[in-house]
Amino acid sequence: MTAVTTTHPETFRPALHYTARNTWLNDPNGLIHHQGLYHLYYQNNPFGNTWGNMSWGHATSDNLVDWTEQAVAIACDEQEDIFSGSIVFDSQNSSGFGTETTPPLVAIYTSAYKEASPLHGGQAQSLAYSLDGGFTWEKYAGNPVLTRNSANFRDPKVFRYDGRAGSYWVMAAVEAHDYKVVLYKSEDLKTWEHLSDFGPANATGGIWECPDLFALPVDGNPLELKWVLTVNLNPGGPNGGSAGQYFTGDFDGVQFTSDSTITSGEQDPDRLQEYDWLDWGRDYYAAVSFSDAPDGRRIMIGWMNNWDYANQIPTSPWRSPMSLPRELSLATVDGRTRLVQNVVEEAVGRDEAPEVQGAPLHLSGETRPIPAATGTVQVIEAEFTAGTAEEFGLIVRGNGTEGTRIGINPAQGRLILDRTASGDTGFHDGFSSVDTAPINARDGRYQLKIYLDHCSVEVFAQNGELVLTDLIFPEKTSTGVSIYAHGGSATLESLTITPLA
Repeated sequence: MTAVTTTHPETFRPALHYTARNTWLNDPNGLIHHQGLYHLYYQNNPFGNTWGNMSWGHATSDNLVDWTEQAVAIACDEQEDIFSGSIVFDSQNSSGFGTETTPPLVAIYTSAYKEASPLHGGQAQSLAYSLDGGFTWEKYAGNPVLTRNSANFRDPKVFRYDGRAGSYWVMAAVEAHDYKVVLYKSEDLKTWEHLSDFGPANATGGIWECPDLFALPVDGNPLELKWVLTVNLNPGGPNGGSAGQYFTGDFDGVQFTSDSTITSGEQDPDRLQEYDWLDWGRDYYAAVSFSDAPDGRRIMIGWMNNWDYANQIPTSPWRSPMSLPRELSLATVDGRTRLVQNVVEEAVGRDEAPEVQGAPLHLSGETRPIPAATGTVQVIEAEFTAGTAEEFGLIVRGNGTEGTRIGINPAQGRLILDRTASGDTGFHDGFSSVDTAPINARDGRYQLKIYLDHCSVEVFAQNGELVLTDLIFPEKTSTGVSIYAHGGSATLESLTITPLA
């Protein structure tokens, strides 16, 4: 393992991804677009840069790119920690927390009760409300509003359902250790009625957390809608540790019915690669989507870290970034409905001119540097065709001795992200990794779009059909980009590199 040498921890502060100024963050919470602003709330320790004292931090943006950190929104106290949850705009004031002219924002969060509370050891769902657009919050005096006498009932995601069964609020939460998403309905956000349960299904190698439930058109057809249920689990991901999976199917206002379940009950480890994953990398967890995003867009953000080593990553005084926001859609891929994810256009719409545009380059048993492509914050778009090579791809954030390898093994049908030589990997035994994901050629080609930042790489393959996200901690001087083909030939058909700093 390689230990960090001369790199200062602030070197890793992202240029594109949100981080708290000088504290710890994890799960995104309460994502909502309201009055022209995107609100990103998140699990936050206001007093340090490791997990603890869970409260809701807060940041705002008008473009999903430039974020302003705000004051802590909902703080822990001697009775409870404020665990994950969601926010809705109660436009009809069904909760009674506002008025007809000033309807409230309502946060639905998990109260994790401490020793000082009579409910010590339990988790239940509580409310807070805001009448100033989400900047200050008042806890509801009647909390909690929903309890199951459980120690692991958490992470409510609430949305307004309007459909065949009626019009009401729906909550998707989890019984984490039972691998179940539990669904409830309410007319006023205060009184809840159980609807149904979903699970266990597919990946159950770790506890279930942070569900989300929403509808999307298939192949852009508004007349063909499918519902998507996402649920995160820790551990049990396809490359180890924390990850998120998804199911497609139907929600009739009462029950979610999956058409993508492969195994029910206990997980079959031999089928782990067959499940549908939000991200195949090691560092995309607790992902949830924005409520009320303009133009009906479904935009998701995840926590870019992994519970295997989350408290040990070598950054200071902040710890943990958020992912770039991703816009979601559904497409028919190889006869199945699949989730397609791409970074929101805003993140790359800054009028930067590409500095490198490569013509076709034929490679055979070689690694070739691209001197003009050096950088630490950039988008790399590359398209390859396979020849006889066993593996081909790119090495990013390299300096001759270290680098992060992003490759394709066509015979095995695998996308590879190798961070074993990416810089500082010695802060935790579980960090150094070679992560892989299944990939198939499209019209004979392999298309990669890679977002590089000071401490991360996000790979979107085949136009977003497949995503793989990993943290990396390279030396500041590691700025090189190379292309390679090992064990035979391959062709780089096109290469475009755009700086984003």
